[in-house]
Amino acid sequence: MDISMNDMLFAFGLTLFAGLSTGIGSALAFFTKQTNKKFLSAALGFSAGVMIYVSMIEIFAKARDSLEIVYGATKGYWVTTIAFFAGIALIAVIDRFVPNAENPHEIRDVKEMKNSEGDESSLLRMGLFSALAIAIHNFPEGLATFTGALQEPTLGISIAVAIAIHNIPEGIAVSVPIYFATGDRKKAFLYSFLSGLSEPIGALLGYFLLMRFVNDAMFGIVFASVAGIMVYISLDELLPTAEKYGEHHIAIYGLILGMVVMALSLLLFA
Repeated sequence: MDISMNDMLFAFGLTLFAGLSTGIGSALAFFTKQTNKKFLSAALGFSAGVMIYVSMIEIFAKARDSLEIVYGATKGYWVTTIAFFAGIALIAVIDRFVPNAENPHEIRDVKEMKNSEGDESSLLRMGLFSALAIAIHNFPEGLATFTGALQEPTLGISIAVAIAIHNIPEGIAVSVPIYFATGDRKKAFLYSFLSGLSEPIGALLGYFLLMRFVNDAMFGIVFASVAGIMVYISLDELLPTAEKYGEHHIAIYGLILGMVVMALSLLLFA
């Protein structure tokens, strides 16, 4: 596939936006008195709906089309399916290496700024490990946004917005313990902000490592893997987080709305 410099810059810009939205979560922790849990629950459910729908309906189908050109209908479908589950396996393995105590998806409320318990060193350690864990998670997420944007701009925008919403509570998870441990807003914001930078870095590293091999087969395999990564993120991180922040039905309504909006956008811009 032919990729212009403008395509690259657009894809990188979207990936940068998605990654640095951890800073939005950090800012919310500093400038609001309490977390709007119902809104955040609906937003996370919405994000999951967008990612699941676009992965299963759009990305998987495009990957299959690309691989069937190379391998034929039957073998191409097999390769697509294997690559999809390989993407799930990749992000699952990454998850296994994140200590439970420093899990970046542990719910944090901005009220914890005043009510956190524990000594300062353990809180600082929690915040720093959360930042590291988020940075590791964001590598494949960055590749997902970047690859989607290269394939189709509207697809890239949808993925970027979904991942940006997903990154907001992660910013809170980093900034709350670091701020309480140090009393330094700038330091807490900086670590939260930097953890999001791994998303565009992951996109560029992934792309340039694979660029020499870019053809229909490699693109299809990467794209199918990206679909698997996004489905896993939605089911393992977004929906459980949405339910913890709010009621079950709010998360599900958000999920369905995300699917509807994604379906309409694909129909309108097809």
